[in-house]
Amino acid sequence: MPRIQEWPNRFRESLRLAALALREWGTPQVLAAAVAALLVGVVMGLATVLIPNPVFSRDVPAVAWNYPVWVLTSALMGILIATYVTPPTPSRSTAAEAHDGPERRSARTGTAAGVLAWFAVGCPVCNKIALLALGYTGALTWFAPVQPFLAAMALVLAVIAVIWRLSGQVACPVPVTRATRREVVS
Repeated sequence: MPRIQEWPNRFRESLRLAALALREWGTPQVLAAAVAALLVGVVMGLATVLIPNPVFSRDVPAVAWNYPVWVLTSALMGILIATYVTPPTPSRSTAAEAHDGPERRSARTGTAAGVLAWFAVGCPVCNKIALLALGYTGALTWFAPVQPFLAAMALVLAVIAVIWRLSGQVACPVPVTRATRREVVS
């Protein structure tokens, strides 16, 4: 129960640290975020036919909420990708960089967010997985109504991944060693 009660304070602290990390970004990170967001947006937009093109087709027209989800996901993925760009003057120690558990967690969360967003903004009957599992009618009846929930989940996961990465840039956890554990237990 105490962990649940302290969650809002930890979340506020993570947001504060993430904002601090964003303020410390230099030109390389901002440029990387813009380029990555543009690339993610173009790839996702072309493949899901939110950007009309002759290569891909869409059987079911896009709905109004597809566009904001697409843009927000692209922006968040751009920020997430830019967190992997090394700043010109590193503020983290090499010992902290050796501890990559949170990095893997944020990378997996970001990947899950991107995949969910892809399924959320894509055509429900153009999705081969949904089409094979549910059929054409099932994809329209069962998968299409779930897409807004997938979009919400994708955005939440993307925000969480970005906050984890950004807050980790200014305050890295110190890995616990056996010697440290023995000192704490003693």
